[in-house]
Amino acid sequence: MRDLLIGIDAGTSVIKSIAFDTKGRQIAAAATPNHYETRPGGGAEQDLARTWADAAATLRQLAEKVPDLAGRTIAIAVTGQGDGTWLIDGKGEPVAKGWLWLDARAAGVVEEIRARPEDRLRFEKTGSGLAACQQGSQFVFMKRNMPEMLDKAATAFHCKDWLYFKLTGERATDPSEGTFTFGDFRTRDYSDDVLDVLGVADLRHLLPPVTDGTRHSAGLSPAAAAATGMLAGTPVVLGYVDVVCTALGAGLLDRERKPGCTIIGSTGMHMRLAETPDDVQLNEAATGYTMAMPAPGVFAQMQSNMAATLNIDWVLGLASGILASQGITRSNGEMIALVDAWIAASQPASLLYQPYVSEAGERGPFVDANARAGFVGISSRHGYADLVRAVFEGLAFAARDCYAAMGPLPREIRLTGGAARSPALRKILGAAVGADIRTSQREEAGAAGAAMIAAVCVGLYKSMDECVAEWVTPLLGEAEPSDRDLAAIYDRMTPSYVLAHQALRPVWRAMASVQAN
Repeated sequence: MRDLLIGIDAGTSVIKSIAFDTKGRQIAAAATPNHYETRPGGGAEQDLARTWADAAATLRQLAEKVPDLAGRTIAIAVTGQGDGTWLIDGKGEPVAKGWLWLDARAAGVVEEIRARPEDRLRFEKTGSGLAACQQGSQFVFMKRNMPEMLDKAATAFHCKDWLYFKLTGERATDPSEGTFTFGDFRTRDYSDDVLDVLGVADLRHLLPPVTDGTRHSAGLSPAAAAATGMLAGTPVVLGYVDVVCTALGAGLLDRERKPGCTIIGSTGMHMRLAETPDDVQLNEAATGYTMAMPAPGVFAQMQSNMAATLNIDWVLGLASGILASQGITRSNGEMIALVDAWIAASQPASLLYQPYVSEAGERGPFVDANARAGFVGISSRHGYADLVRAVFEGLAFAARDCYAAMGPLPREIRLTGGAARSPALRKILGAAVGADIRTSQREEAGAAGAAMIAAVCVGLYKSMDECVAEWVTPLLGEAEPSDRDLAAIYDRMTPSYVLAHQALRPVWRAMASVQAN
């Protein structure tokens, strides 16, 4: 009896394959570390063949945990990290390594295009600000610096699109990723106007058809069946981009409460629900994303700060590095266990931290490839515990900054991502935004969201709202009320946080100029 759905989530750090039953209960999981490499000039690349081999390996590993996995699987759905450029030729072979969302080589292109008046048209069509991580700006950089690579290419994918191609042989992308990069979010299809503004109309032949996974599937190819251990012909669904799938699995599609949804992972993503195109609120700074949701006429409006847990890893790495120099080894888990005590021993908002630790700078709610992290207000009385607290507060202020760019602050936030397990982070975030925090018992929201798309596609549910009612709502925990006293402190500090990043932008530019020479 076929009674399982599989969601594959190929993230930046880990590739996972998760088995769910038809009611959304997680049955088993398999995961393997992902691998990418950095290159001079801000490059970040990933090997396509290895990514496919790793994804296939997780399915074989999952089969070792689930009896008769292949025979019981109703459908497989795939999602993955967004943005970037993964080029293949006419025979389906990689032209080069995939460029990731972390790649900053197109930063100069972004500044140039955003300075043009016509970029407003592109923004109003896509509902999305231009950033160096996107395929559009990467196309322009490639045209200028490596045209021979584009000449060899037949199709431009994103990560999940590549895996879907390897699973099925079908070249496609989804409505979320296809339209926020090159399209009109209202029509959920490509836009000639957007391609013209970017100056890449001559590359339209590289764009695969836009396919909605709630209505379309393709059979698992014999070659993919041999590589994964699954049955040839098993329906395979192309999910929406990972942040949309994660938002779906975490509870953003709630038409009654209309909560915010925040993902604290390698990057920080902050979302609000727009039930119609008219609900989308575009800001004057032309930043953020508007992405189609896997439900008719519904969108997720997003602002994303480039680095989230990367900041936590950095500040904890300072301490573990010092200990290691003295012959004392502490794992990441051991360091994280100390965070709540450090935060409890420090004063709220005694420092400001700008959480722009990514080499790619910042993309929300402002775009600046030169943005860098830093502390403001250090004095001799501050110690390491104060630095740790400031980093967590910096992430919370960044979240508030992002939500404020999309309209009124939400009264409730559905929080997911690895850092959501931290009581200190939940308390600080809730106070900074002034919102109740609700987390889910769902461990793998991204893979679950992909599997939910497959569940609707194969007819297990008549609508995505019906699927949400069974897969998502029962797993939501009780709301953790915002700490009003702490919220009052953060309200007073918020203007200083905003002024700090506004004032530092010329400093970052000057520093980048010096370092370039």
